[in-house]
Amino acid sequence: MLKTVDGFDRIGEENAFAVLARAGALAASGKDVINLGIGQPDFPTPPNIVDAAIKALRDGHHGYTDATGILPLREAVAADLHRRFSVGVNPGNVLIVPGGKVTMFSAILMFGEPGVDILYPDPGFPIYRSMIEFTGARPIPVPIREENGFAFSAEETLSLITPQTRLIVLNSPANPCGGVTPKAEVDNLVAGLMDRPDIAILSDEIYDQMLYDGEEHVTLLSYPEIRDRVILLNGWSKTYAMTGWRLGYSVWPDELYQKARKLAVNAWSCVNTPAQFAALEALTGPQDAVGEMLSEFDARRKLVVRLLNYIPGVSCITPKGAFYAFPNISSTGFKAKELASALLEGPGVATIGGPDFGILGEGYIRLSYANSQENIREALNRMKTFISSA
Repeated sequence: MLKTVDGFDRIGEENAFAVLARAGALAASGKDVINLGIGQPDFPTPPNIVDAAIKALRDGHHGYTDATGILPLREAVAADLHRRFSVGVNPGNVLIVPGGKVTMFSAILMFGEPGVDILYPDPGFPIYRSMIEFTGARPIPVPIREENGFAFSAEETLSLITPQTRLIVLNSPANPCGGVTPKAEVDNLVAGLMDRPDIAILSDEIYDQMLYDGEEHVTLLSYPEIRDRVILLNGWSKTYAMTGWRLGYSVWPDELYQKARKLAVNAWSCVNTPAQFAALEALTGPQDAVGEMLSEFDARRKLVVRLLNYIPGVSCITPKGAFYAFPNISSTGFKAKELASALLEGPGVATIGGPDFGILGEGYIRLSYANSQENIREALNRMKTFISSA
């Protein structure tokens, strides 16, 4: 009988893909399904980006690149971060990777082992905990509370640090809750970490351009006192509607960069070459499409919150970032996953139950408003009818 290492028995999943598959199967059988489950923009990749990839192929860019990514793209990442946040980034600290999850995996693999504590947001992206458990480290959930606007609390985060803490995972703007942590809270967290120089910080900033109501993103790279231990996670999937291109980037401190580069050599060699030229065009070309998508997401955000709050037993605070609403459904009489399953199998509305994002997700479901306003109206009307008649 084959015996695999114990870590593989501890790996979790991202249930959004299971819901996507089930929704697809139901649709294929003839059921009318509206998908508010999957977290990807419903817009096509802007044409200039697609054209750049086609041109790269026609120009003969068919081979390997450096494991860290082509230099013009790493330079463009550094320039973009400087333009948006006035932070200096050495292109030699930028690593181009095949999607955002790769940076999570690399950082958690680098610091996680039995006997180590790793803090992560809960509710949060499920792969954080999955990878922590894979390494054998102890996952320590940092509560992301509705009463805090789904921002993390510096005080609560710092209170969970132990002598065994080696890595803290942060995410703002946040998935699944749409929370944005204010600068004052980030300031307090950084101040509290000053006496623990042995703790690294993985800052997941993949939604950094998806902000509303005048909110401004606070990047951890803007704190020089902790720059030598900050790992930045970002990419193109959300901002440029490029989820299927599998493109991400990370910024690593000097001490860790070569470790990350060697992992790249061992694991994926390099990122798809023409996709890198597409990413270069995304950063250096026209940005009009980004603004247009964000404007439409904003309109959908307001619509989905308004309609959710009309549903008996449901309440929803207004998210300030990303493209998710995280309504409180605890007064409906349903458990979260029970409701999510019933909505899909019954009226044909795909959502994700809060517990799929952590042990503190009970009482909530996640809705992605990366769908048309017409579909959102219809989906929430179905949801209201179902809950009202239950």
